Amino acid sequence: MRTLWAGCVGLCFISLLTAVSGELRLASYYGDHMVLQKAPERAVIWGYGTNNTTVVVSLSGLSNRNTYRSTVRDSIWRVTLDPVKAGGPYNVSAVESGGSDGKIMITDVMFGDVWLCGGQSNMAFTVSQVNNSLAELALASKFPDVRIFQVALETSLVELTDLSGVSVPWSVPTAHLLGGGDFTHFSAVCWLFGRYLYQTLQYPIGLVESCWGGTPVEAWSSSRPLQKCGIPQTPKSHDDFKEDEPLLLAGPKENSVLWNAMIHPLLNMTITGAIWYQGENNGNYNRDKYSCTFPGMIDDWRMAFNKGSGGQTAADFPFGFVQLCTNKQSNVPDGFPEIRWHQTADFGYVPNERMKRTFMAVALDLHDAASPWGAIHPRFKQDVAYRLTLGARAVAYGEKGVSHQGPFPSSVHVNGTYLILTYDQNVFATPAKDTFEVCCSMEKVQCSSADIFWISAPMVPQDPSTVAVSLGGCAAEHVASLRYAWKDWPCGFKACPVYSADRVLPAPPFVLHRWP
Repeated sequence: MRTLWAGCVGLCFISLLTAVSGELRLASYYGDHMVLQKAPERAVIWGYGTNNTTVVVSLSGLSNRNTYRSTVRDSIWRVTLDPVKAGGPYNVSAVESGGSDGKIMITDVMFGDVWLCGGQSNMAFTVSQVNNSLAELALASKFPDVRIFQVALETSLVELTDLSGVSVPWSVPTAHLLGGGDFTHFSAVCWLFGRYLYQTLQYPIGLVESCWGGTPVEAWSSSRPLQKCGIPQTPKSHDDFKEDEPLLLAGPKENSVLWNAMIHPLLNMTITGAIWYQGENNGNYNRDKYSCTFPGMIDDWRMAFNKGSGGQTAADFPFGFVQLCTNKQSNVPDGFPEIRWHQTADFGYVPNERMKRTFMAVALDLHDAASPWGAIHPRFKQDVAYRLTLGARAVAYGEKGVSHQGPFPSSVHVNGTYLILTYDQNVFATPAKDTFEVCCSMEKVQCSSADIFWISAPMVPQDPSTVAVSLGGCAAEHVASLRYAWKDWPCGFKACPVYSADRVLPAPPFVLHRWP
């Protein structure tokens, strides 16, 4: 249902421009109410025209008017605006001389920060589906400077220059657009992230949603990182994916088909950064490759957006993501603990030396067994978005004094029958019986996650930054590894054993090995 509706809107929108303007038209993602990237970066505007004609683009607003010229080559024209400080509204017009003599104009254009929101169904999860949705939807009209745009669901076997369809053209937010149906439009995490950012920054925010439920990271990646990670190029069938939720089977699985159709066409756009919520579909598919494919995708997107925008999008633009929440309360392995670890390139935290300028929202304490859309789709997206916003404020905007990372171990040593674990910050800790585990082994080797020698290790707090973890009956010389929250569903709702001292940010899961 979503694909048919979205495709119609997108095609109708594009056809309208063509009908009004003849040969001259803008690329699909330009329109009234849009947000262009503010200074110091420069926004790119491009479109189609008659070869060898000149297109004159004008930006007018407030008291100034700037013009730019471009010659149409291979049916495409393109201009890069001078830097424009945050604010508006502006009008953008384009006139073609020597060809169709067409003219087009878009109005109510704002300049601010543009963020791309990608992933699968938990990113597609709309505002109407969140906890306390009526109150959230009622706030839409209070944030007219947080503008939204949504890419239609499309696939392609080749890289497209422009979008095949637009689901929601650039719009001032309304309750209908934010909550127009389950998993249709608009992303709750994306909207709430933008709204929280606006409340801090107080200038326009543009949100571009491009996501599809039930999709693996391979579908969103170009062939470049997939080849580097040893991913076969042969398309996979749905039988390769072992999900319990029928909804997750909705999305395409083939390598690069969403990169081609839903990301590559956006590369000319100047953006501030991206946020991402995906990984569920890799729990049982190329799971052990995810520590390569996910960081590799980030690197490749950064390179491609930087090149596509003529260097205006930063070559290391900030990239935030949600560490997977929960799915199953049973002990049946589903790969979620491993994916959470691999989302950090096996460091356990970000930013790190492999994943620079990244930030992460830990979500393993936000489970929702009563969710009408299955426990894999929790409704508490406000907490997810708020945690992402803290990361963006610290990493993307360099705001000082913003706590955005949960506690992570800085050292561990044996003291009698306990492991004394020191964190990199003060913590709020409560005793726990089975969230910590030790691996007891006679061999001086690392324990794998599937090893049978993991045993529960009760924990008790010690001082502001230290906890004591019982050896669980294992002799000190046989403790090979220690791990924390290494289960799909490791703790109660907002009740994990370790948080930041202000009780806002949960400690992420980790595994520490005594021997290399």
